[in-house]
Amino acid sequence: MSLLSDPRWSDAIGHLPDYLGNHVRVSVTALLLGLAASFPLALMARNRPVMRSVLLSVASIVQTVPGLALLALFYPLLLALAALTSRWFGLGFSAFGFLPAVLALALYSMLPVLRNTITGLQGIDPALTEAARGVGMTPRQSLTMVELPLALPVIMAGIRTAAVWVIGTTTLSTPIGQTSLGNYIFAGLQTQNWVFVLFGCIAAAILALVVDQLLALIESGLRVRSRIRVTAGIALVAALIAVALAPSFTRMKSSYIVGAKTFTEQYVLAALISQRLRAAGLPATTREGLGSNVIFEALVNGDIDVYVDYSGTLWANQFHNAGIAPREKLLAGIKATLAQRNVTLLGELGFENAYALVMPKARADALNIHSIDDLAAHAGTMSIAGDYEFFARPEWAALKKAYGLSFHEQRQMQSNFMYAAVASGEVDVIAGYTSDGQIARYGLTVLDDSRHAIPPYDAIVLLSPRRADDPKLRAALQPLLGKIDIATMREANLRASGTDAESSPVVVAGWLWNKIGK
Repeated sequence: MSLLSDPRWSDAIGHLPDYLGNHVRVSVTALLLGLAASFPLALMARNRPVMRSVLLSVASIVQTVPGLALLALFYPLLLALAALTSRWFGLGFSAFGFLPAVLALALYSMLPVLRNTITGLQGIDPALTEAARGVGMTPRQSLTMVELPLALPVIMAGIRTAAVWVIGTTTLSTPIGQTSLGNYIFAGLQTQNWVFVLFGCIAAAILALVVDQLLALIESGLRVRSRIRVTAGIALVAALIAVALAPSFTRMKSSYIVGAKTFTEQYVLAALISQRLRAAGLPATTREGLGSNVIFEALVNGDIDVYVDYSGTLWANQFHNAGIAPREKLLAGIKATLAQRNVTLLGELGFENAYALVMPKARADALNIHSIDDLAAHAGTMSIAGDYEFFARPEWAALKKAYGLSFHEQRQMQSNFMYAAVASGEVDVIAGYTSDGQIARYGLTVLDDSRHAIPPYDAIVLLSPRRADDPKLRAALQPLLGKIDIATMREANLRASGTDAESSPVVVAGWLWNKIGK
C-alpha cells in the first residue's frame, strides 16, 4: 500500500487546508492583537519604573498559566458577556472557538514583545538621544527617528518569540471549538491514530519554523539596514498567510457543521453523520474534540448544527436534575427542556452508552465483586481512573453518595488508555463506557449498579435552532434513527480503537453504515 493510499494519511492530508487555514487565521489575529496592545504599553512604560514593573509582572504571571487553562477560562467569561450584551443591547456574539482563542493567545504573546521593546529602547546609548535633542529633535522625533530604528532588531526578536509561542499554543484551542492543527493531535490521541498525532505535530512544527525563519530574515535586515531582506521577509510572510487562508475564502459557507466530543465513539458517529449528509448532497464539515458543556452551548448558539449527545449527560450534567427518572420520563423531560432552548431532539440512535465501573473479570471473580455494592467494601485499598471530566460530573457524586465509595487513589487519563491501564493492573477500577468494545477485548466486567445511581444514557441526535425545520437534514439523518444497537456500536468502537489504517473513524463509519443501512 502506498503512503497516499493509506486512509489515515489521505484523511490527514485532506484535512490540511481547513486545519492549517484556521490555525494561521487564529495565530495571525492573536499576534496582531497582542502587538497592538503590548507595543504602545511598552512605549508608555519605558521611562516609568513602577508601570514597567507592573506590566512585566502581569505578563509574566499570564505566562505561568497553562495554555489550555487560559484558553478554557475565556470561554465561560465570553459566554456570560454574550448573554449580557444580548439581554441589554440586543446584540450577541459567538463565544465559541475563534474569539476566546484569539483573546487568550493575544495575552500569551505580550510578554516577549513588552520585554524586548522595553529592553531595546533602554539599551540605546544615552549619548545618541542627547545628540538627537541637541540638534533640535522633539521627544517624539527622537523616538521615531532614532530610538525605534535602533531598537527594532531587538523588538523583532521579541516578535519572533511571540509568534512561535502563539503558533504552538494554538494547537490547544481545539477543546474550545477552534479548528486548528491541534485537531489532528486531539483526535489522534483519542482514537489512537498515531498518524494523525505525528502529522499534526510535524505540521505545527514546520509552520512555526518557517514563520520564525521568515521573521529572522526581517530581523537580520533591520540589523544590517538591508531593505531587500526586510522587503523579502515581509513579502514571504504575506504570501504564506495568503496561501494558508486561500481555501477559507473558497469553502462553501452553507456547510453543515457536525460536532463531536472527545472520545472514539463520538468521532465515529460524527463521521457517519457527515457521510450521510454528503450522500444526500449536503456539504458537511466536522468540529471535533469538544467538551460536553462547550458542545451543547455551541449547538444552542448555532456554531454547530448537529451532534450526538446522551440522555444521562444532559439530564445530570447539563440540566442539573437531581435524582433519576425512568427512561421514558427522563427523555420526555429532556425533550421539554431542550425545546425551551429551541434545540430539537430528532430521535434516538438505538443504543445506550452509560458510565459504568469496570474491572478485570478474573480479579472481580477472585474478590467476589459483582456489583458496586460489593466493590464498596474494597474501595479503600484500590485506585480508580476516569476520563478528564468524570470526577467533576454529578454521576461521580451520585455514585459516592449511593454506595459510600472512597478510593485510595483517583487518576485521570485519556479514555482509550484507561482500559489498558486496568487490564495491566496499573489501576484497579475504571469509569468506562458500556458501549466500548475494549471491555470484551481486555476481559473486563461491568459492575452492576443495583441502586441505579447512574441515569440512562440513550444516544440521541440533537439539531441546532437554525436547523430545526430543515427537511433535507432531517431526511438525511432519519435512516440512522433506531438502527444502531449496542452490539453493533461496541463492534464499531472496537474497530476504531485499533492502530491500523482500517481503524480510522471515517473507515469505521463506512463499515457501520454498511451494517445498518441495508
